Amino acid sequence: MPARKTSTFWYYMAKLVFGVAGWHLGEINDSEIKKSIMIAAPHTSNWDLILARAAFYLMDVDVRFTVKKEWTEHWALGWLVKAIGALPVDRSRNNSLVDGMVQLFNEHDELVILITPEGTRAYQPRWRKGYYFAALGAGVPIRLGYLDYAKKEAGIGKAVWPSGDYEADEAKIKAFYRTKSGRFPEKGVR
Repeated sequence: MPARKTSTFWYYMAKLVFGVAGWHLGEINDSEIKKSIMIAAPHTSNWDLILARAAFYLMDVDVRFTVKKEWTEHWALGWLVKAIGALPVDRSRNNSLVDGMVQLFNEHDELVILITPEGTRAYQPRWRKGYYFAALGAGVPIRLGYLDYAKKEAGIGKAVWPSGDYEADEAKIKAFYRTKSGRFPEKGVR
């Protein structure tokens, strides 16, 4: 059995969060994939970060997320931001976050980058496309991480490999998320 990627401390903290909140894990598909963009949706509440991070610790998925490098250098919060999975991106040299993510995939043998394509907790009919073009450019799949508040369930749906037809692939992705209920369902995918 392979060693856990999640530290014992974070694993038990995640168990505590899930236990107190009454949540459980649902489906976990395509766990053998080593590199991917992981969507976290629906994103309707600040609680999503806490529950999603706990779920990924419990699923032993080492998700990372991009932040401005200054966040990881902050004297008081830098250590915590890095500990929960931040990947610093230097935007002063490269204004394209998509190119920066492709470069990160090229530099790592295993990497899962967590994205909230809605970009906001409010209802957003048009998602930001950067996640899609980063996956396409890096040749990695898009995995569908979810929080379903109606079932108090977290999991990962089937991976979607980007075909180059953004509209068709986005339609598949959004169809999956329409079956999941955010904390505030009126703000979720329609």
